[in-house]
Amino acid sequence: MRKLVFRLLKLPPRLFYALGLGPLYGRLVMLLTTRGRRSGKARVTPLQYERVDGTFIVGSARGTRSDWYRNLLVHPQAEVRAGSARFTATAETCTDPASITDFLELRLKRHPRIVGGILRLRGLPANPTRADLETYAAGMAIVTLTPL
Repeated sequence: MRKLVFRLLKLPPRLFYALGLGPLYGRLVMLLTTRGRRSGKARVTPLQYERVDGTFIVGSARGTRSDWYRNLLVHPQAEVRAGSARFTATAETCTDPASITDFLELRLKRHPRIVGGILRLRGLPANPTRADLETYAAGMAIVTLTPL
């Protein structure tokens, strides 16, 4: 049942991009296309992202257990569609809680309502401290996507 819910959540972003509405939807959500680690098939995952100095950073709330994350460990090249941009990128994975906390602080600063709501759903206080975020970050992972 859980897999079905996640598959259904992936449909709207993919539909928006397919209809050419990526520039509207893409300021918050990118489409990341990885290659399956076992099958080799293309796998498309919509992810929230942040653009920092020409790179794109995405977080994995499921940490290293996310399929897209595990695919990138085996095949670090991926296709990215973010807004009207489309490019091939190299992925660099990170599980360091301090780096993930920096990413969460950046996201919270840029999108306080959306990210704050997500963090509250995960049990964090309305105004989390760095220590709160570091504790939360311990089970997460991030990926920096650098365009080729």
